[in-house]
Amino acid sequence: MARNKSLVVFVFFVLVSTVCGIYTLRLFNMQVVHGETYRRASKVVSTRNTVITAQRGEIYDRNNNSAMVINTDSFAVEVIPGEIPKDYYDTVLAKLADFLSVKKSEIDAMIPANARRSFNKITIKTNVPFKTISDIAENINDLPGVTWISKPMRNYIETGSFSHILGYVGDITREEYALMYNKGYSRASVVGKTGIERQYDSLLQGKDGVEQRTVDVRGRILSEAPKIIPPTSGKKLVLTIDTDIQKLAEKALGKRIGAMVVLKPSTGEILALVSYPYFDSNLFNSENAAKEYAKLTEDERNPLLNRAVNAQYPPASTFKIVMTAALLNEKAFPSHEKIECKGEVEYGGRVYHCWVLRPGHGYLDLKNALAKSCDIYFWQVGRENLGIQKITQYAKIFGYGQSAQIDLPSQSKGFVPSPEWKERRYHERWLGGDTMAVSIGQGYTTATPLQVANVMAMVANSGTIYKPHLLKEARDPVTDEVIESVEPEVLFKSDMDPGIWKEIQDDLRWTVTDGSAKHSLFNKVVKIAAKTGTAEVTGYKDSWHSWLLAYAPWDGPVEDRVVVATIVEAANTWSWWAPYATNITMQGIFAKQTYEEAVDALGWRYLVTRTNQSSTDSRE
Repeated sequence: MARNKSLVVFVFFVLVSTVCGIYTLRLFNMQVVHGETYRRASKVVSTRNTVITAQRGEIYDRNNNSAMVINTDSFAVEVIPGEIPKDYYDTVLAKLADFLSVKKSEIDAMIPANARRSFNKITIKTNVPFKTISDIAENINDLPGVTWISKPMRNYIETGSFSHILGYVGDITREEYALMYNKGYSRASVVGKTGIERQYDSLLQGKDGVEQRTVDVRGRILSEAPKIIPPTSGKKLVLTIDTDIQKLAEKALGKRIGAMVVLKPSTGEILALVSYPYFDSNLFNSENAAKEYAKLTEDERNPLLNRAVNAQYPPASTFKIVMTAALLNEKAFPSHEKIECKGEVEYGGRVYHCWVLRPGHGYLDLKNALAKSCDIYFWQVGRENLGIQKITQYAKIFGYGQSAQIDLPSQSKGFVPSPEWKERRYHERWLGGDTMAVSIGQGYTTATPLQVANVMAMVANSGTIYKPHLLKEARDPVTDEVIESVEPEVLFKSDMDPGIWKEIQDDLRWTVTDGSAKHSLFNKVVKIAAKTGTAEVTGYKDSWHSWLLAYAPWDGPVEDRVVVATIVEAANTWSWWAPYATNITMQGIFAKQTYEEAVDALGWRYLVTRTNQSSTDSRE
């Protein structure tokens, strides 16, 4: 009997020892061999990370003293379903729905049945104003499980014509996330959609912070003090835009569909970029953002289009600057030799009319043909002396048909036709009439206002176009120290003789003193050199796109010069406003005056009133 007992004890001892040995080996394996793996897994399970949204970089004008875009406090309301008592679940959500002005069913859809006992936060609504948060806080005893976090919202201080420059932001889309997830973006990121916001999104983004807390398996908080990794704000951007000049140009253009570009030719800095109609970037922060966007897309005037860089127009008579440069450099036709303009010319069985009334301009040399913008002169020299190949060559020297490479997400290249293109496109051969159309900036030729501005920049610089840009520098958001600055970069350069450029400059000044811009660009503050243009448009009877291309001071140093390019579309009631808008802008810039002061100084108050009411039209 005793022997049997000993055997049982021995067997039991062996079994216990074996089990203990297995557990010991298992513990050794878990804690020593695979300890680090399990420790990492334990942290993942027991640590809840809450994102602390980084402040997006602010945007200032060229003087770094006028904020155009800042961040304002906004809030996101969240719910922790597990903290809501089961019997009061529907009551709490119904009250929250009332505070947020949403339907309870919308909140129910955000919290699926399998998440109702979870202690993980679920975002119910973003861009919630402080007043709503204050109301929720006052009633928090009736809203268990409801909480909120601060989430900065974009505040566009400058709207109107600034909207096309600055752009706007929005939640990242699936398509955007698929492209940018490996650059630090998350599914909750807010990204730039258009304008500077999109172009320099990587600089403006900043880096989100993290709040780490220890939680149990259901997500309930176990630790008292969280571990905070603070966010890093995005870079502060200083643009080349001068707020005063932008507002001056905006008012000078007025409520007329068109665009205006103001730039420093010696650096390529954009001082103003106006496109009308425009929109308010703050609309995209509103609860009705989708509806507001739909309204903008349905507007037949297309306010979302930045006409300064994306719209393509016939450059019309401003193209005669290119023609003049080609004639002088190629010595294709003596500049002193005259051609008679009788008001019309017959070619190829068709009669072509000069823009001026009969009997025409009379006998003109190159200087006066440019000043009076005589079509017949440039038709003849373009067809007979230059030819389409040379015209196309010089158009490209001035940047036509090529990207201006401004730092915006999208821009048009315009178009310069060629015989080869016409053959491919229409299966038709190039005719002399086609060359005549190109010679005066009509036909298939198109350009953006920015490209036309660059033409005058090349003249003002005597042969160089600098890459136009909107970013002046990026600064540290805390110290304001300059981190990155944009230096002038040559975009196009001509090797034409300096004497040719001086002759073109003098001819453009003659256009103001004795030519087509004599009355509209009369200015005592600064001497302006300019070229007018009227582009014929199909669909508008007796109406034309009005161009004015200018730089000033004509007799001043290059670094002091400013280029202004203005177009007013034919859709406007009184379309021939571009020269007047340009003169007002020049007056304001060089006299340091507001729009109202410039108009009064020019004595044009009566004219502004008249043109706001008149349906009268004029030509070059």
